[in-house]
Amino acid sequence: MEVEHYTYRVLWSGDDEEFVATVAEFPSLSWLAGEQTEALSGLIALVDDVVGDMQEQGETVPVPMGERRYSGEFKVRVPESLHRELAIAAAEEGVSLNRLASRRLASA
Repeated sequence: MEVEHYTYRVLWSGDDEEFVATVAEFPSLSWLAGEQTEALSGLIALVDDVVGDMQEQGETVPVPMGERRYSGEFKVRVPESLHRELAIAAAEEGVSLNRLASRRLASA
């Protein structure tokens, strides 16, 4: 498993007055450091240890988001009134409801 393939983010934490690194595939993990690169390298090392432990225990290790396959489809439940509003807007624009929703999500 290439732990560098996971989805990392490093942000400044005003509360901690340090950089905090997080990883989307392991939301409970983070690493604080005074420098961005230190926060990232510390978290990568931690993730490497966690993945190693998971493999030793026979647990399922998350697949990095960048290596997952996406169908391009997902179901969203909305109130009936919003569904009606979107259907009317799609009809007025001469596009499918799917096209309208996709376009609006892309611009959000």
